[in-house]
Amino acid sequence: MITRAAPGLNHLQSSGDALFWVESRPWEAGRNVIMCQTPDGVIKDLLPARFSCNSKVHEYGGMAYTVANQKLYFVNALDQRIYQLDLGSSTSPSPISPEGAFHFADIIVDTTNQRLIAVCEHHLDGQEPNNYIAGIALDQKHPEIDALVTGSDFYAYPRLSPDNSTICWIEWQHPNMPWDNTQLWQASVSGNNLTNRCLVAGENQDEAIFQPQWSPDNLLYFVSDSDNWWNICRLSEGHRETVLLMDAEFATPLWQLGASTYHFIDNQTIGCTWTKSGVWSAGFIDIPTQTLGKIDSHYSSMHSICTHHGHLFMMAGAPRLSTELISFSTDKQLTRVYAPASLPVNVRELSTPESVLFPSADNQRVHAFFYPPTNAHFRGSDQELPLVIAICHGGPTGATNSSLNLKIQYWTNRGFAVVDINYRGSTGFGRHYRQGLAGAWGLADVEDTQYAIGHLASLGRIDSERCIIRGGSAGGYTVLSALTFTDTFRAGASLYGIGDLETLATDTHKFESRYLDSLIGPYPERKDIYIERSPIHHIEGLNCPVIFLQGLQDKVVPPNQAEMMVDSLQSKGIKVAYVTFDDEGHGFRKANNIIRAMEAELTFYQEVFNLVETI
Repeated sequence: MITRAAPGLNHLQSSGDALFWVESRPWEAGRNVIMCQTPDGVIKDLLPARFSCNSKVHEYGGMAYTVANQKLYFVNALDQRIYQLDLGSSTSPSPISPEGAFHFADIIVDTTNQRLIAVCEHHLDGQEPNNYIAGIALDQKHPEIDALVTGSDFYAYPRLSPDNSTICWIEWQHPNMPWDNTQLWQASVSGNNLTNRCLVAGENQDEAIFQPQWSPDNLLYFVSDSDNWWNICRLSEGHRETVLLMDAEFATPLWQLGASTYHFIDNQTIGCTWTKSGVWSAGFIDIPTQTLGKIDSHYSSMHSICTHHGHLFMMAGAPRLSTELISFSTDKQLTRVYAPASLPVNVRELSTPESVLFPSADNQRVHAFFYPPTNAHFRGSDQELPLVIAICHGGPTGATNSSLNLKIQYWTNRGFAVVDINYRGSTGFGRHYRQGLAGAWGLADVEDTQYAIGHLASLGRIDSERCIIRGGSAGGYTVLSALTFTDTFRAGASLYGIGDLETLATDTHKFESRYLDSLIGPYPERKDIYIERSPIHHIEGLNCPVIFLQGLQDKVVPPNQAEMMVDSLQSKGIKVAYVTFDDEGHGFRKANNIIRAMEAELTFYQEVFNLVETI
């Protein structure tokens, strides 16, 4: 059920009279399929079976296709080349980018100059990859790549104005991440040349800019957190102004290129989504009056926004509903466009998340979602409180939400309570909260998991003596830190998690190679802090069972991180399990591997806590 019921839906866009999106299918070994809804409402898969749409830019990829004039351009996962598919014929896709170590994402079509424009990441042997904004000629006989914008470490959101006269983009330099400090630029387009380059926002390096976008009347809009909250702004007659000021966030961390939270209905109206207190909402902004009309709906998570024929389209989920493609009209009428997940479960089997605010260190208010154990066929004793699993999301710059998560339901259906924590440093709560991990990773996040457990225990909701902590990637580091430096938890699960911060700083990919400068401190200047906060160097403090789950192709967190921790635990005689996946990288995408990982983790907890299997 976990793998079949919920394919991933993302990267929605419209072209002409059709809608397009990407569907990730665990049951097809994680293959990414480009889907289309035709003008007559037919939904179909566009890619031949041997193709999968996926970019490796920044290792996390993002928007890896675009459509124009009945032609689909997409990045093929296997060779990272851009292919062209004529939607009006039965021909097979053909490559239009040259062979070589080029990765592409955030692709747009420049019809005036007969080229694609994209973020390009050129990998060179023994060197850091070179990132730039590239032009790729639409001449399949002579594929060429022109560097249009160079000089910065990273780029995102190349976007042409509707009249094709101006291009904008955002860029940033090491050691910044895109949610730290970025700059917005624009330039005039003159054939293969860009002239009159102008810095629009971010001059003071104290704001993170997200999703620059042109209005139909050629005005430049963007999202900025210069006032703490990620709000929509615009450039009007050379002056910057906030379109709508709210204590809410109209952005997400840019782990994947091309993310969108707003789009234009027309010159006067923006369709948008925003998050507040961990819950997403949608609505329409009337630009002249700077007023927002919120849409009342049961959906609590939303992403991948676009407009199409005067309607606002998005991917949306709810606590009891898997992610689906929906639309809202400007009079706020809902249409369910595509709901691929079939959920053969009685809703009474589903645990409904409760939004929780609790005081942490220094009385900082921290957010979490609590899921009580729920099973229609079994009820625990009134005298027995449930085990609890504290979940630490990845990133660490990221957030959890309350949409249906079948992996969480897997645990609650088997008698576990779950608390899913938006610890300090999470997104969706303002820039100041997001910077709560600055210099404090491995401290503030760990404290927040402890305080979450203490808060729920004080309410009589969980058994504080039977606490488990689990997390993946950066969340796995929080897991290992909590198990090593505190005694709150009795067991843990680290999914492709970090045990040695020094190894992460010196043996990771370009995008995250300076991430720890802000979270820990510059390396090697503050090597002392890296050693101090690395669980691998304090194994004497780790005295409880841990299960490690690791993809052997992982380039973000290499397997040697887990292997060092496993060896140390084994030498000490601590119960440990090490489950590896030969064909997975950073995260598990194949159905059989997802199932194997969940079952191994459950078995581990049953052995540790002497639980009787009832499901």
